[in-house]
Amino acid sequence: MTPGIWQVLLIILVILLLFGAGKLPRIMEDMAKGIKSFKKGLKDEDDPQAVEKPALESDKPKSKPARTKKSESKE
Repeated sequence: MTPGIWQVLLIILVILLLFGAGKLPRIMEDMAKGIKSFKKGLKDEDDPQAVEKPALESDKPKSKPARTKKSESKE
């Protein structure tokens, strides 16, 4: 059973009454951002190259502490 034109109009009227005409564009924008984010997450999940591995501390190159004038004068 598909909704008829009167049922769709009634649903739109109820939504307008509940949220008001001013809030509807913001609600639709937030919904669109959520859908885009969801689709991007699904796409990233399918692509193994897009998922980054977290860097481990042991993988970081070890650097020497910077020498300062004070440490040079003591030597």
